[in-house]
Amino acid sequence: MQLKISDKADKINPSLTLAIDSKLKQMISEGIKVYGFGAGEPDFDTPEYIRKSAIEAINTGFTRYTAAQGTLDLRKAICAKLERENRIKYNPNEIVVSSGAKHSLSNAFAAILNPGDEVVVPVPYWVSYTEIIKLNGGIPVLVNTRAENGFKMTKEELEGAITGKTKAVLLNTPNNPTGSVYGREELRSLAEAALKNNIYIVSDEIYERLTYDNTEHISIASFSEDIRNITILINGMSKAYAMTGWRLGYAASNERVIKAMSSIQSHAVSHPCSITQYASTAALNGPQDEVKAMALEFEKRRDYMYQKINSIRYLNCQKPQGAFYVYVNISELMNRELSGVKIHSSIDLAWVLLEKANVAVIPGAAFGTDSYIRLS
Repeated sequence: MQLKISDKADKINPSLTLAIDSKLKQMISEGIKVYGFGAGEPDFDTPEYIRKSAIEAINTGFTRYTAAQGTLDLRKAICAKLERENRIKYNPNEIVVSSGAKHSLSNAFAAILNPGDEVVVPVPYWVSYTEIIKLNGGIPVLVNTRAENGFKMTKEELEGAITGKTKAVLLNTPNNPTGSVYGREELRSLAEAALKNNIYIVSDEIYERLTYDNTEHISIASFSEDIRNITILINGMSKAYAMTGWRLGYAASNERVIKAMSSIQSHAVSHPCSITQYASTAALNGPQDEVKAMALEFEKRRDYMYQKINSIRYLNCQKPQGAFYVYVNISELMNRELSGVKIHSSIDLAWVLLEKANVAVIPGAAFGTDSYIRLS
């Protein structure tokens, strides 16, 4: 007799990209050149001054336990950053540092959700959002956005999805996978709807330093003290500082939420890596020139990819305002034959591109929209 796993674990959807990723790695191991557009991480090295600070942490013995909430120096650096760049005042007791922004999201939903609580999630969404919500007892309520509106959820669409069970709305700007960036008034209307309906705003702003064409990133918590108090702002070091493997995320919110998140974290992982915290403090307090240089390079690549994709028959895409993805509409390829294979889905296309052209992409089905693929 085989022992059962939990119902919660059994309901989590496996990654749609797992088989593709496995095939990709097999091809690389066989010496096949694969052109990868799948990875959601910068291809730059972590800036040298950040790497040096990590070595300093090791050499000076900064290798022991820290406070579960994160070091005071790092939390102060985060507060200074949020006031300087986002015009929001927090104190260190309103910050909790975690092992990546994904971990921060998990802690946030663990802190606010009861079984059966609903979270409104705009579609397309980052693949882990729905699963993190389900793992913490919540129910994702998906709202299909419109391409003609830049894949951005409107106030009316949000209010239409709110029920008596709604606990939060999850926003991501700049957005993965679409590259859309919500404008000031778009965010203000969503914030007012959340405030009126007494629900939390979980705002994932991990791509905030990567915006283009002078597009401004707005933190939704900056509008008023009332909105700040219902917002759980999520950010981290991975994308802006090319620190994906370092695993450092953080959340900012009111003290009650942060205390709950910190307590949960203390029992799960104690605290994030001490060396990473030390290096992240140096990153936030240090020169930002390399962050800006990386963003400029991403902008050049975006322009090139946007032009090339729209020159290919049956493909089209919008010009992303942020992040480092292009979301490609493949609907005109549906039911057509490509290299002897009938294309019925984004997964079909992803397989054909990998097996026939040695090109790796992420199928849009992973993000809730099967008529697209994502290119990094």
